[in-house]
Amino acid sequence: MSGSPTASIMAGMTGEKTWTLSREHTVNRMGRPGADVLSTPSMILLMEMAAIEAVDTRLGAGFATVGFHVDVKHFGAAVLGSRVTARAEVTAVDGNKIAFKVAAFVDDRKIGEGTHRRAAVSTAA
Repeated sequence: MSGSPTASIMAGMTGEKTWTLSREHTVNRMGRPGADVLSTPSMILLMEMAAIEAVDTRLGAGFATVGFHVDVKHFGAAVLGSRVTARAEVTAVDGNKIAFKVAAFVDDRKIGEGTHRRAAVSTAA
């Protein structure tokens, strides 16, 4: 591996994360009683987790990624008990910065999509 913590990360790498939607990830939990649907912040969290799945095991030792940019649209509902899956695909690597396209689904129905960027940072204190 070269000196870059992202040297073994390349476009096309993918990650996926799935939840069964529980109340902790709903709008209801955010102070809107009766709104048992996926909250946008929770959808973004799931997308970030998919991006982490795509790359973190390929980072250099002593590094992790942190998100620094999110640009997504949330255009479909997911109700309590739904299986929600987020997928992330690396689209570019520039130094320590990694770009992803991200999407969220309930079964085969897309409920959100956009882009996300993460940076590789040292975990040393």
